[in-house]
Amino acid sequence: MIESSYAGSNSIRMRPEHYHAEVLRRLLEERKIATIAEFKQALGTGSDATVFRKLSELDYHTSYSHSGRFYTLDEIARFDELGLWSFRAVWFSRFGTLVKTVEAMVGASEAGYDGSELEALLHVVPNAALLALVKDGRLFREELNGRYVYLSVDAHTRRQQLQARRIYDAEPHALGLGAWVRVLPDELKAAIVLFSSLLDERQRRLYAGLEAMKIGHGGDTQIAELLNVDPGTVARGRRELLEGDVEVDRVRRRGGGRPPKEPQR
Repeated sequence: MIESSYAGSNSIRMRPEHYHAEVLRRLLEERKIATIAEFKQALGTGSDATVFRKLSELDYHTSYSHSGRFYTLDEIARFDELGLWSFRAVWFSRFGTLVKTVEAMVGASEAGYDGSELEALLHVVPNAALLALVKDGRLFREELNGRYVYLSVDAHTRRQQLQARRIYDAEPHALGLGAWVRVLPDELKAAIVLFSSLLDERQRRLYAGLEAMKIGHGGDTQIAELLNVDPGTVARGRRELLEGDVEVDRVRRRGGGRPPKEPQR
Protein backbone atom coordinates (compact mmCIF):
# COMPACT_ATOMS: atom_id res chain seq x y z
CA MET A 1 0.00 0.00 0.00
CA ILE A 2 2.84 2.36 0.82
CA GLU A 3 4.51 1.69 -2.53
CA SER A 4 1.23 2.24 -4.40
CA SER A 5 0.63 5.53 -2.58
CA TYR A 6 4.13 6.74 -3.45
CA ALA A 7 3.68 5.89 -7.11
CA GLY A 8 0.41 7.80 -7.22
CA SER A 9 1.87 10.95 -5.67
CA ASN A 10 4.86 10.76 -8.00
CA SER A 11 2.56 10.57 -11.04
CA ILE A 12 0.82 13.76 -9.90
CA ARG A 13 4.16 15.57 -9.64
CA MET A 14 5.11 14.41 -13.13
CA ARG A 15 1.82 15.58 -14.71
CA PRO A 16 2.59 17.12 -18.10
CA GLU A 17 2.24 20.88 -18.52
CA HIS A 18 -0.99 21.87 -20.28
CA TYR A 19 -0.04 25.51 -20.87
CA HIS A 20 2.65 26.56 -23.33
CA ALA A 21 4.40 29.89 -23.83
CA GLU A 22 4.30 29.31 -27.59
CA VAL A 23 0.56 30.00 -27.47
CA LEU A 24 1.27 33.49 -26.16
CA ARG A 25 3.99 34.02 -28.75
CA ARG A 26 1.63 33.14 -31.61
CA LEU A 27 -1.04 35.45 -30.20
CA LEU A 28 1.38 38.38 -30.04
CA GLU A 29 2.76 37.68 -33.49
CA GLU A 30 -0.79 37.95 -34.80
CA ARG A 31 -2.02 40.92 -32.74
CA LYS A 32 1.29 42.69 -31.89
CA ILE A 33 -0.01 43.58 -28.39
CA ALA A 34 -2.35 41.84 -25.92
CA THR A 35 -3.71 42.02 -22.38
CA ILE A 36 -3.68 39.51 -19.54
CA ALA A 37 -7.36 38.76 -20.21
CA GLU A 38 -6.53 37.89 -23.82
CA PHE A 39 -3.64 35.70 -22.71
CA LYS A 40 -5.87 33.81 -20.28
CA GLN A 41 -8.44 33.21 -22.98
CA ALA A 42 -5.77 31.93 -25.37
CA LEU A 43 -4.32 29.56 -22.75
CA GLY A 44 -7.72 28.45 -21.47
CA THR A 45 -6.95 29.39 -17.88
CA GLY A 46 -8.42 31.73 -15.31
CA SER A 47 -5.14 32.16 -13.44
CA ASP A 48 -3.03 35.30 -13.73
CA ALA A 49 -0.14 33.38 -12.16
CA THR A 50 -0.19 30.85 -15.02
CA VAL A 51 -0.02 33.66 -17.58
CA PHE A 52 2.92 35.35 -15.86
CA ARG A 53 4.70 32.02 -15.52
CA LYS A 54 4.43 31.48 -19.26
CA LEU A 55 5.31 35.11 -20.05
CA SER A 56 8.50 34.72 -18.02
CA GLU A 57 9.68 32.27 -20.69
CA LEU A 58 9.47 35.03 -23.32
CA ASP A 59 11.40 38.26 -23.85
CA TYR A 60 8.46 40.62 -23.38
CA HIS A 61 7.75 44.30 -22.66
CA THR A 62 4.93 45.89 -20.67
CA SER A 63 3.37 49.14 -21.90
CA TYR A 64 4.18 52.28 -19.94
CA SER A 65 0.88 53.80 -21.08
CA HIS A 66 -2.63 52.45 -20.31
CA SER A 67 -1.55 51.56 -16.76
CA GLY A 68 0.75 48.82 -18.05
CA ARG A 69 -2.16 46.67 -19.27
CA PHE A 70 -0.60 45.69 -22.61
CA TYR A 71 2.26 43.36 -23.49
CA THR A 72 4.41 42.77 -26.56
CA LEU A 73 7.52 40.83 -27.53
CA ASP A 74 10.96 42.38 -27.88
CA GLU A 75 11.16 40.93 -31.39
CA ILE A 76 7.96 42.75 -32.39
CA ALA A 77 8.71 46.21 -30.97
CA ARG A 78 10.58 48.58 -33.27
CA PHE A 79 12.05 51.09 -30.84
CA ASP A 80 13.07 54.50 -32.17
CA GLU A 81 16.14 56.55 -31.22
CA LEU A 82 14.52 57.52 -27.94
CA GLY A 83 13.77 53.90 -27.11
CA LEU A 84 10.01 54.24 -27.69
CA TRP A 85 7.52 52.29 -29.82
CA SER A 86 3.75 52.51 -30.21
CA PHE A 87 1.01 50.36 -31.68
CA ARG A 88 -2.58 51.56 -31.83
CA ALA A 89 -1.73 54.42 -29.47
CA VAL A 90 -0.30 52.03 -26.84
CA TRP A 91 3.26 53.03 -25.91
CA PHE A 92 6.20 50.83 -24.95
CA SER A 93 9.78 51.62 -23.92
CA ARG A 94 12.94 49.59 -24.10
CA PHE A 95 13.64 50.90 -20.58
CA GLY A 96 10.47 49.36 -19.11
CA THR A 97 8.21 51.37 -16.82
CA LEU A 98 7.34 55.05 -17.19
CA VAL A 99 9.56 55.90 -14.21
CA LYS A 100 12.57 54.11 -15.69
CA THR A 101 11.88 55.61 -19.10
CA VAL A 102 11.70 59.18 -17.77
CA GLU A 103 14.90 58.65 -15.78
CA ALA A 104 16.76 57.28 -18.81
CA MET A 105 15.51 59.98 -21.20
CA VAL A 106 16.36 62.86 -18.87
CA GLY A 107 19.78 61.40 -18.10
CA ALA A 108 20.59 61.03 -21.81
CA SER A 109 19.17 64.40 -22.90
CA GLU A 110 21.49 67.24 -23.90
CA ALA A 111 19.36 69.99 -22.34
CA GLY A 112 17.15 68.23 -19.81
CA TYR A 113 13.36 68.37 -20.16
CA ASP A 114 10.48 70.18 -18.59
CA GLY A 115 7.19 68.38 -17.97
CA SER A 116 5.45 69.55 -21.13
CA GLU A 117 8.37 68.53 -23.33
CA LEU A 118 8.40 65.04 -21.85
CA GLU A 119 4.63 64.77 -22.26
CA ALA A 120 4.97 65.64 -25.96
CA LEU A 121 7.56 62.90 -26.44
CA LEU A 122 5.99 60.20 -24.24
CA HIS A 123 2.31 60.85 -25.08
CA VAL A 124 1.44 60.46 -21.40
CA VAL A 125 1.52 62.87 -18.46
CA PRO A 126 4.84 62.22 -16.63
CA ASN A 127 4.26 64.43 -13.55
CA ALA A 128 3.89 61.63 -11.00
CA ALA A 129 6.98 59.85 -12.33
CA LEU A 130 9.00 63.07 -12.24
CA LEU A 131 8.02 63.82 -8.65
CA ALA A 132 8.89 60.29 -7.56
CA LEU A 133 12.29 60.44 -9.26
CA VAL A 134 13.13 63.81 -7.68
CA LYS A 135 11.99 62.58 -4.25
CA ASP A 136 14.15 59.46 -4.57
CA GLY A 137 17.16 61.51 -5.63
CA ARG A 138 17.29 59.96 -9.10
CA LEU A 139 16.66 63.25 -10.96
CA PHE A 140 17.56 66.85 -10.20
CA ARG A 141 14.99 69.64 -10.60
CA GLU A 142 15.83 73.30 -11.18
CA GLU A 143 13.54 76.27 -11.81
CA LEU A 144 14.46 78.11 -15.01
CA ASN A 145 12.48 80.94 -16.58
CA GLY A 146 9.46 80.25 -14.40
CA ARG A 147 9.25 76.49 -15.00
CA TYR A 148 10.88 73.36 -13.60
CA VAL A 149 13.47 71.63 -15.77
CA TYR A 150 14.53 68.08 -14.89
CA LEU A 151 18.20 67.22 -15.15
CA SER A 152 20.68 64.44 -14.45
CA VAL A 153 21.83 63.88 -10.87
CA ASP A 154 25.41 63.55 -12.13
CA ALA A 155 26.99 66.95 -11.47
CA HIS A 156 29.14 67.02 -14.62
CA THR A 157 26.26 65.98 -16.89
CA ARG A 158 23.93 68.45 -15.18
CA ARG A 159 26.30 71.37 -15.82
CA GLN A 160 26.43 70.47 -19.51
CA GLN A 161 22.64 70.16 -19.66
CA LEU A 162 22.16 73.55 -18.00
CA GLN A 163 24.53 75.19 -20.46
CA ALA A 164 22.71 73.58 -23.39
CA ARG A 165 19.32 74.53 -21.92
CA ARG A 166 20.31 78.20 -21.81
CA ILE A 167 21.32 78.01 -25.47
CA TYR A 168 18.10 76.20 -26.36
CA ASP A 169 15.87 78.66 -24.51
CA ALA A 170 17.61 81.57 -26.25
CA GLU A 171 17.67 79.97 -29.73
CA PRO A 172 15.63 76.73 -30.00
CA HIS A 173 17.15 75.66 -33.33
CA ALA A 174 20.77 76.02 -32.21
CA LEU A 175 21.06 72.45 -30.97
CA GLY A 176 21.39 69.34 -33.08
CA LEU A 177 18.77 67.59 -30.96
CA GLY A 178 16.57 70.20 -29.35
CA ALA A 179 14.37 69.53 -26.35
CA TRP A 180 11.31 69.64 -28.60
CA VAL A 181 12.52 66.95 -31.00
CA ARG A 182 9.50 65.02 -32.24
CA VAL A 183 9.64 61.33 -33.09
CA LEU A 184 6.94 60.00 -35.39
CA PRO A 185 5.09 56.82 -34.35
CA ASP A 186 5.00 53.96 -36.85
CA GLU A 187 1.32 54.43 -37.69
CA LEU A 188 1.87 58.08 -38.61
CA LYS A 189 4.92 57.22 -40.70
CA ALA A 190 2.88 54.71 -42.70
CA ALA A 191 0.10 57.27 -43.22
CA ILE A 192 2.58 59.90 -44.44
CA VAL A 193 4.15 57.48 -46.94
CA LEU A 194 0.72 56.34 -48.20
CA PHE A 195 -0.67 59.86 -48.64
CA SER A 196 2.53 61.07 -50.30
CA SER A 197 2.27 58.28 -52.89
CA LEU A 198 -1.08 59.71 -54.05
CA LEU A 199 0.39 63.11 -54.93
CA ASP A 200 2.21 64.41 -57.99
CA GLU A 201 5.83 65.52 -57.75
CA ARG A 202 5.18 69.15 -56.76
CA GLN A 203 2.44 68.30 -54.30
CA ARG A 204 4.68 65.65 -52.77
CA ARG A 205 7.45 68.20 -52.26
CA LEU A 206 5.09 70.66 -50.60
CA TYR A 207 3.58 67.97 -48.39
CA ALA A 208 7.05 66.80 -47.35
CA GLY A 209 7.90 70.39 -46.41
CA LEU A 210 4.70 70.70 -44.37
CA GLU A 211 5.42 67.53 -42.38
CA ALA A 212 9.01 68.64 -41.82
CA MET A 213 7.77 71.92 -40.33
CA LYS A 214 5.52 69.99 -37.93
CA ILE A 215 8.52 68.05 -36.61
CA GLY A 216 10.72 71.09 -36.18
CA HIS A 217 14.51 71.00 -36.16
CA GLY A 218 15.77 67.92 -37.98
CA GLY A 219 12.44 67.46 -39.75
CA ASP A 220 13.94 67.78 -43.24
CA THR A 221 16.20 64.79 -42.61
CA GLN A 222 13.50 62.67 -40.96
CA ILE A 223 10.97 63.21 -43.74
CA ALA A 224 13.60 62.80 -46.47
CA GLU A 225 14.60 59.41 -45.08
CA LEU A 226 10.98 58.40 -44.64
CA LEU A 227 9.95 59.31 -48.20
CA ASN A 228 13.28 58.35 -49.77
CA VAL A 229 13.90 61.79 -51.25
CA ASP A 230 16.73 64.30 -51.07
CA PRO A 231 16.67 66.53 -47.94
CA GLY A 232 17.08 69.50 -50.29
CA THR A 233 13.76 68.64 -51.89
CA VAL A 234 12.05 68.69 -48.50
CA ALA A 235 13.75 71.96 -47.61
CA ARG A 236 12.61 73.49 -50.90
CA GLY A 237 9.00 72.49 -50.24
CA ARG A 238 9.21 73.94 -46.75
CA ARG A 239 10.63 77.24 -48.05
CA GLU A 240 7.93 77.49 -50.71
CA LEU A 241 5.24 77.12 -48.08
CA LEU A 242 6.83 79.60 -45.69
CA GLU A 243 7.31 82.15 -48.46
CA GLY A 244 3.82 81.60 -49.85
CA ASP A 245 5.33 80.65 -53.19
CA VAL A 246 2.48 78.33 -54.13
CA GLU A 247 0.21 78.88 -57.10
CA VAL A 248 -3.12 77.23 -56.38
CA ASP A 249 -3.92 76.65 -60.05
CA ARG A 250 -0.66 74.73 -60.49
CA VAL A 251 -1.38 72.51 -57.50
CA ARG A 252 -5.01 71.77 -58.26
CA ARG A 253 -5.57 69.15 -60.90
CA ARG A 254 -7.77 69.92 -63.87
CA GLY A 255 -11.37 69.50 -62.88
CA GLY A 256 -10.54 69.83 -59.19
CA GLY A 257 -12.20 72.12 -56.72
CA ARG A 258 -15.86 73.01 -56.37
CA PRO A 259 -18.04 72.80 -59.48
CA PRO A 260 -19.01 76.20 -60.92
CA LYS A 261 -22.31 77.62 -59.80
CA GLU A 262 -25.18 77.73 -62.24
CA PRO A 263 -25.95 81.31 -63.29
CA GLN A 264 -28.97 82.67 -61.53
CA ARG A 265 -31.90 83.72 -63.65
